[in-house]
Amino acid sequence: MTTNTPACPQCSLEETHLEGGQYVCDTCGYEWPADAVETPAEDDSVRDANGVALADGDTVVLVKDLKVKGSSTTLKVGTKIKNIRLRGGDHAVEAGGYMLKADFLRKA
Repeated sequence: MTTNTPACPQCSLEETHLEGGQYVCDTCGYEWPADAVETPAEDDSVRDANGVALADGDTVVLVKDLKVKGSSTTLKVGTKIKNIRLRGGDHAVEAGGYMLKADFLRKA
């Protein structure tokens, strides 16, 4: 006999049953809504302001003036930056000694 109940998101065992509007894990007792939709795993790719995936070595253009912290320098809108490197974290793009947020860039 096959069952159509999903595996438990907490312990990943398939010993679950439907009780009312909730799935219940028989092993660990975890309960979750039956109408919960599985969300796809978020990819690790860095995306620019337009949602285009960026890669190491790409050329990007600034979409906003950016003040450089600790300096009186301002990076102007439209400035083309070549050969970027991707890093993790909030400021995911390294370009010419600057760490930039991908939200302020678009792929050229």
